[in-house]
Amino acid sequence: MAKPTVISLDAMGGDDAPDIVVDGIRLNRVQYPDVRYLLYGDQAILKPMLDADLRQAVEIRHTDQVVGPNDKPSHALRRGKKTSMRLAIDAVVNGEASGVVSAGNTGALMAISKFVLRTLPGIERPAICGFLPTIRGECVMLDLGANVQCDSDNLVQFAIMGADFCRAVLGRERPLVGLLNVGAEELKGSEEVKAAARVLSEEDLFFDYYGFVEGNDIAAGTVDVVVTDGFSGNVALKSHEGAAKLLMHSLKVALESSLTSKLGYLLAKGAFERLRDRMDPNGYNGGVFLGLNGVVVKSHGGANADGFASAIRLAIDMVQDGMIDRIKADFQNLVGETPVTAGEADE
Repeated sequence: MAKPTVISLDAMGGDDAPDIVVDGIRLNRVQYPDVRYLLYGDQAILKPMLDADLRQAVEIRHTDQVVGPNDKPSHALRRGKKTSMRLAIDAVVNGEASGVVSAGNTGALMAISKFVLRTLPGIERPAICGFLPTIRGECVMLDLGANVQCDSDNLVQFAIMGADFCRAVLGRERPLVGLLNVGAEELKGSEEVKAAARVLSEEDLFFDYYGFVEGNDIAAGTVDVVVTDGFSGNVALKSHEGAAKLLMHSLKVALESSLTSKLGYLLAKGAFERLRDRMDPNGYNGGVFLGLNGVVVKSHGGANADGFASAIRLAIDMVQDGMIDRIKADFQNLVGETPVTAGEADE
C-alpha cells in the first residue's frame, strides 16, 4: 500500500492564522481524504479547533514560538529554530512530510527553506513561481520576488524549472516559454536577458522557446511560462492584482449607480459572480519556491481560507506528481548536474 501524502503546515503564519489554516484543511478533505497533515503551532489554540473529522487527518506538533511578520530573515534563521515555521520545514528534510505550506514572513521562509533544504544540483538560486490568470487560462510566472537581480544563467535555470512546474501542475506537455522584456526585438533589453535568450534559442530542450514577451503578453496568455528577474516579476504580479481589484471595484460602483444598473446586475448575476471568481487572487494563491530540495509553498499572508486551501492543493499536486524528481532528472539529463550557462553557449 502506498504511503499517504503528508503535508506540514505553519499553523501560526499569516494575518488570519490559525483559522485560515484549519479551515483550509477542512475545505480539502473531500478532494483529498487520504492526505495527512502535521500542524505546527500552539496546541492550546489549535486543539479546540479540530472536529472529529479533522482529528483523523491532523497531528498537532506543539510550539508557542512564531516568526513575526516584521522579523528579519537573518534573525529568524539564527534564533527561530523552535518556531512553527522552522519546525514545519524541518519535517520535510527529516522525511516526516513531503511538502510544507506557510502564510508567514516571505523573507524568513525563503531564508530558512534555502538553509535547511538546500538547492537542487545545477541550480544556483531558488525562485518564487506562481500562477496568473490569462485570456487562455493560466500562465506560470517566475521569479516573483526572490532575486531582485539575476544573471543570464539564473534566467535559463528559471526557464527550465518553470517549464517543469507548468508540465506538472497545468499538464502542458511541451510548454511555451518566453522571456519578459521591454520589447520583442532581439536588440532590446539588458545583456543578461539577451544572453539568456541565446541559450534558450540554441539548446535542445523539453519545451519550446517563444522569444521575448512584453507586459501585455502576460494577460493575453501568449506563452505558458513567463521568465524574468524578481524585481520585474514582483512589480508585474502586484500590478496584475491591483488591476483586478480596480476592475472589480469599478464594476461594483457602476452597477450600484442607478436602479437600471441594479436590475441589470440581477439579470446577469451569475455572469458577474463567475467574473468575480475568475479575478479573485485567492483562486491563484500559492507561490512555490522552485529549485529547493523539497516542496515549499508560500501562501499570501492576507489569504482567506479558500486561498490557503488553494496553496495546500498546490503542494499536494506537486508532491503527488513527483515534481522535485522531475526537475532533478531534467537538469541531470540536460547538463549533467552543471548549469547551462551563457558562456558555454557563446563558445
